[in-house]
Amino acid sequence: MATFSCTISFPIWCSSGREGNDPSKQNLNNIKINGTSNKTCTKVDSTLRQTSGVVTTFGSVASVVLNGHIDKQQVRQNIPTQKQFIDSHRLGVITEGGVGYQQTVVIRSYEVGPDKTATIESILNLLQETALNHVWMSGLLSNGFGATHGMMRNNLIWVVSRMHVQVDHYPIWGEVVEIDTWVGASGKNGMRRDWLIRSQASGVTFARATSTWVMMNEQTRRLSKMPEEVRAEISPWFIEKQAIEEDNPEKIVKLDSKATYVNSDLKPKRSDLDMNHHVNNVKYVGWMLETIPDEILEAHQLSSIILEYRRECGGSDIVQSLCEPDADGILQSGGQHDSYQVNLLNGFSLPSEIFQGSGLLGSFSRTMMPLKYTHLLQINGESKNEEIVRGRTTWKKKITSMPFPPC
Repeated sequence: MATFSCTISFPIWCSSGREGNDPSKQNLNNIKINGTSNKTCTKVDSTLRQTSGVVTTFGSVASVVLNGHIDKQQVRQNIPTQKQFIDSHRLGVITEGGVGYQQTVVIRSYEVGPDKTATIESILNLLQETALNHVWMSGLLSNGFGATHGMMRNNLIWVVSRMHVQVDHYPIWGEVVEIDTWVGASGKNGMRRDWLIRSQASGVTFARATSTWVMMNEQTRRLSKMPEEVRAEISPWFIEKQAIEEDNPEKIVKLDSKATYVNSDLKPKRSDLDMNHHVNNVKYVGWMLETIPDEILEAHQLSSIILEYRRECGGSDIVQSLCEPDADGILQSGGQHDSYQVNLLNGFSLPSEIFQGSGLLGSFSRTMMPLKYTHLLQINGESKNEEIVRGRTTWKKKITSMPFPPC
């Protein structure tokens, strides 16, 4: 029989009054610790608990105890209401003078593809997770998907409007990586969030990313200005630092129905929906990559992706994915791209053609030039198609190993 077990170090009052029947709350006198009933009245004490150098806090009794009841969800999540500096559970620490965040992550088996390297979807999920954990550590997180207390009072949620990810190397299964993230201002009503992913073993930078976020009213689903109380919450965390400098961000053209590659029968699953009740933005990338030819996926790896988000996608929408290659990305008449492997010799990338007499210039032009594709996801409506997200991907030849910096 399952039991509810937790360590409680906040004040408890005995109550003799009649208690309500709210299933999400439980009388404090009847909380079970390790399967036993706790009938002892405890004197009011402090709300902080120190465990292995980590301060865990409920902030105040009022945030947990309401009319002699305890909110089970709050106990299970243990969302801090004060700034934390170390999180032993998530292996996260506050950095950048108290405003940045770094998390140590092990690449798991379900996060890699057939080549045993992390997929781009896994990397995007890690970016999302570390961003949420950063807000968690700040003490600003309310009961929303990264929303602060001020945002919840104004019925606001975060939505991403643009994201740019550059990948130099993909971590492998079992590898330990360190992910740094921080935030800054983006115009008057937006927020920028950046990331760096590095190998803990070598210090090599695997990937960098930048994104722009705006606020949307959860009820009206319309974009909103940033309320002053929200600005006061998050602006102390802003720093002037960029993982990717974008002085003139690339504009992505809109594709039409004449695109070279089209997939018109994409349907969201229930598992694709997030806590904001729309399709999670990471799913969009998977739909985009469905239109890339297998010949490209087998011999190349994604080195850059830019996403411009236009609107939400709901669970009942039918999605169409369009893809158009640049001139260098069109399949050759034989239906195959060159499949030469890129080997590393003393840390320098050399195509095998060099050893076959084709010459340095010819080999670089054929194997080293990146391939670029333009993408569009849109809702396939009966009367008109509505854009969900525009995308731009860049692909480079796969490499067989990754150079470590000299000792």
